[in-house]
Amino acid sequence: MTEQEINRAIQYVTAATSYGRDTVAEILRTGLSELAQLSTQSTCRFEREDLMGYLCLWTMKRTGHPEPLVREVLDGAGRWLDEVATTVARRREAQENAGDDDEPGAATA
Repeated sequence: MTEQEINRAIQYVTAATSYGRDTVAEILRTGLSELAQLSTQSTCRFEREDLMGYLCLWTMKRTGHPEPLVREVLDGAGRWLDEVATTVARRREAQENAGDDDEPGAATA
C-alpha cells in the first residue's frame, strides 16, 4: 500500500468511528506492518477470520489498546486489509509459478 492509500484508510475509519485520528493511525499502521511482515515470512495460507484474529491480538499487544477498539478499527479498514492480502497472495502465486516454468530436461538457449 502506498502512503496515500494508508492515509485514505485512516481518514475513512476515523470518520466512521468515534476514535481519534492518532489512535486509528497507530492501530492501522501496526496491523498493516504486521500483515506485510507476515506475508514475507510465512508460506501458509490463512482464512480471513483467522488472519484478522491474529492481527487483532498482535496489534493489541503492540499498541496496548483494548480488543473492542482494535477489532472495530481493523474491521473498519477491512477493505484495505483485504486488498493488501489479495496483492500479497497474487505476488506469492506469481513467484511460485515462476519457479514452475523451468522444466527438467528442457533445452536452454
